[in-house]
This record gives sequence, structure tokens and C-alpha cells, in this order.
Amino acid sequence: MSTREFAAAAVDPETGWTPSKSLVAKIISGQGYNVTPQLVSAIAAGLELDREIVEAAAHLQVIGYTSVQLTKGAPATLIRLIGAEDEPTEKAQEVADRWGAEE
Repeated sequence: MSTREFAAAAVDPETGWTPSKSLVAKIISGQGYNVTPQLVSAIAAGLELDREIVEAAAHLQVIGYTSVQLTKGAPATLIRLIGAEDEPTEKAQEVADRWGAEE
């Protein structure tokens, strides 16, 4: 899916707001951007995921979680999804390292 196609599919159902294709490109490339409730909702719609899963991913990316916060709910589901890949992602490894430091 192109950035243009994703931007067209990513529509916040409450406000009708949609990210620009340039914002989608910034997110993909890891450039700076502001996480807003409308952006989270739009991304969830575009990816056809539950909003709370996308919200948990945004929280992980911006703030992070403690091991206790990752024991249930959307954050725990997110970590299981990240860990389902063949090799751990950078974020999943950061979480695992943080858990190891907390022990």
C-alpha cells in the first residue's frame, strides 16, 4: 500500500480527520511527529486494528512501559504481537532489556 493509499484509508471515525501522505511518510521513516488521539484513531482504521492496540503501540514508542504494565490488556497484546515475528524488533528488545534491568 502506498502512503497515498494508506492516508486515504486512515480516517478517524469520530472526526473524519485523515493524515496527509507526507505525515504517513514521516511516521514510516521514523521522523518526528506529534501523536494525537485523531492520529491514533486514523492509524487504527487504516491498519484495521483495534484502537487500543494502536494506542498501546504509540504509548510504547513515546513513553515506554514497565514490566507490570505489560502483564495484561492492550500493552501485553502488543508485546505478544511484536514478539511473534521471527526476530525481535528493536522496540521488543528494548522492552526485554528494561525488564532484565528491573529484576
